[in-house]
Amino acid sequence: MVHAPMALDSLDLARWQFGITTVYHFILVPLTIGLSPLVALMEALHLRTGDEQWRVATKFFGKILLINFALGVATGIVQEFQFGMNWSEYSRYVGNIFGAPLAFEALLAFFMESTFLGLWIFGWDRLSPRLHNLCMWMVALGTNVSAFFILAANSWMQHPVGAVVNPETGRAELDGVGGFFQVLGNPILWTTILHVIATSFLVAGTIVFGVSVWWMVKAARAGQDYEARELWRRLTRFGAVAVVVAGLLTAGSGHVQGQLVAEEQPAKMAAAEALCSTESGAGFTVAAFGDCDSGVTRIASVPNVYSFMATNDPNARVMGLDDAQAMYEQRYGAGVDYTPDVATTFWSFRLMIGLGVLSLLIGAVGLWLIRKDRLITSPRLGRIALWTLPLPFLASTFGWIFTEIGRQPWVVAPNLADPVAQVYMLTSDGVSTVVSSPTVLASMVLFTLLYAALGIIWFVLVRRYVREGVRTQTEESVELVGRAASRRAPVPVLSFEY
Repeated sequence: MVHAPMALDSLDLARWQFGITTVYHFILVPLTIGLSPLVALMEALHLRTGDEQWRVATKFFGKILLINFALGVATGIVQEFQFGMNWSEYSRYVGNIFGAPLAFEALLAFFMESTFLGLWIFGWDRLSPRLHNLCMWMVALGTNVSAFFILAANSWMQHPVGAVVNPETGRAELDGVGGFFQVLGNPILWTTILHVIATSFLVAGTIVFGVSVWWMVKAARAGQDYEARELWRRLTRFGAVAVVVAGLLTAGSGHVQGQLVAEEQPAKMAAAEALCSTESGAGFTVAAFGDCDSGVTRIASVPNVYSFMATNDPNARVMGLDDAQAMYEQRYGAGVDYTPDVATTFWSFRLMIGLGVLSLLIGAVGLWLIRKDRLITSPRLGRIALWTLPLPFLASTFGWIFTEIGRQPWVVAPNLADPVAQVYMLTSDGVSTVVSSPTVLASMVLFTLLYAALGIIWFVLVRRYVREGVRTQTEESVELVGRAASRRAPVPVLSFEY
């Protein structure tokens, strides 16, 4: 398909705009998904044990959650506008299907999480402790249900099911109520949601772990041994356990997801390995340069690993880019380059894996270092802990870059398991035909600057409240509280307050 220069410009700009807004938005999303259940668990531990330190932790990380949630909502709204502004042809073609899970997300999940979050914020002294904790659990549920419906829409774009093309309108439509349930039962969806939730816990656990290590070191060096031991060391272990468990689940779910992708989108996985020709026992390459036309130079290739990643069989035959191109040409027509950007797909795949594994290893090392009630007082360790905070964010971002760039040139990838189905769409066919390039450019610049400002606000607010720390108990205050309780006297509030 050949486009006029203006159409090409509009297409490229529309893709850049959606990519920029998505990356901005998804920096915030994993933290909200993962931190909400962790904050709920902290509060539940306070109710179960009566230990005020868990209440302190709940309010401290709860404030970070509130900041992140507010800015996440602000950055997500713009994406909805782009479907009608820059991608009207896509919306016209698949709106009947794509809009259904998004409607459930807004009317059900988002309404639930925002309502209960408000009750949690203003209900500290107005609701019973158990009811107040239930509100945060409902926020966590709503947040994860919201992720489920959004990923249902995205997974359908990766692997369309439950849809038919209406010959009268030329639009893709849900195949009745059963079609909607097929969308929700999409195998790509269920592996993706497990992977995203696990990744989100990895992000949130790293935040809890990194901040707690920094404050533990700071408190211990300042002679505040009680705070370092009873609060920050406890939260360091809490965050480290979350990182290790989430990291292992991320690796496992990612492996299963990769096998489905290799089956449904062979060109994406071939590009992830820069595999030009079909091979048996294909290896995993640490680094590669060049392309299939000029030749690929590989560095440190491990035999059989890629075949195992794609099929669980180290000797399996896996499709290369040349055969993938030929297959797509045979099924969907010649004249289109069906190969995704190999360099971007290849490196984003490795950065996703590398940064995720590094986050897991740091969590495991941290868990080992704080064993046997030892406090770590090295200022270098405190600084290293802070520098580890961006790692899972970057891993998650590169994961989405790999997912979306590797799908190109499709905005709705064809379902290879159903060759009769005609529900697919090239990205070039989904862009709006009536929106000029200057208009797209102006909106892209405006929203990029706006998102940059919101990103700075997010960083400044989180940094401010992290540096403020908490007002916690001392050993002497614990004794006073105990004596006051024995005399049935009022117990003073010793925890951090909003």
